[in-house]
Order: sequence, then structure tokens, then C-alpha cells
Amino acid sequence: MSASSATPGSTVATTGPTAAARQVTVLLHSDDITVRDTVRAAVGRRPARDVEVVSWHECATAPAVVEAIDAGGFDLLILDGEAAKTGGMGLCRQLKSEVYRCPPVLVLTGRPQDGWLATWSLADAVVPHPLDPIALADAVAALARGEADDVVRPVDGPDAG
Repeated sequence: MSASSATPGSTVATTGPTAAARQVTVLLHSDDITVRDTVRAAVGRRPARDVEVVSWHECATAPAVVEAIDAGGFDLLILDGEAAKTGGMGLCRQLKSEVYRCPPVLVLTGRPQDGWLATWSLADAVVPHPLDPIALADAVAALARGEADDVVRPVDGPDAG
């Protein structure tokens, strides 16, 4: 893979004299169109007052994600950990290892107990299924702001009770 040309979201003035919104372009990966629709609906155009999603790029396969990342231009990646063939966690680990300045990655896990796997994947944030629209929007907004350390991530191990 080549280096990503993604840049952090730019701040652009909006309608008010002091209002500003960080505009982001999001790559969304899932082999299930229902999951992609749910994520887009939950995040919406404005996951927070200061964050605006200006475009979505959807990918149903891992090779399509790699190709899109190589082309660059994404501020944030959302990867479905439950995608068939190549799940979002393995794909996240690959991207974080191979892409220079990889954009922040939000991984969707199958259940809250899978948070430790998402940590292994080097994901910047984790949201489990069933998807909570508020948690999803909050995670996207925090990552768009560059607040990856402020996103609550599960750290449960396989032996956690």
C-alpha cells in the first residue's frame, strides 16, 4: 500500500459569525448494506455541533477499502468488525501497520466483550452492536476532532467476567 494523502478535517466557517464546523469525509466499510445504512442514519450530517460529515464513501469489500485508502482523502474510517471474509478488525490492523498517517479508525464490534480484540486491531475507537446512535455519533465527533484518547474504549479481555 502507498502512503495515504488523508489530511485532518479542515475547519470551515458556517452560517453564524463565530460558528465553525470541522468538515470530514468518511469511509464506511461493511459487507452488509443494512449496517451501512444504520451507521449513516445514526451519524447523520452533523454528529455534533462542530462536526459535519460532508461525504460518505461506502465499501463492501476489503480490497475496495485498500484501493480507496490508497487514493486518499479520508478523515475518518468506520470498519465493520463483523464483515465477511475480511473483518474490520483485521483490516484495521493492516491499515494501521501499512498506511502512513492512517486516518483514525472506528471499529464496530459484534458485542461489547469484543472490545479487547478491537484494541488489538489498533482501532482508535470502538462501538459494539447493537449500534447505539448516540455512542456512534459521539465517537465519530471525537475522532473528527482528534480526540481519540477521549473516546471510551472497552478493555475487557477474553477472561473478563
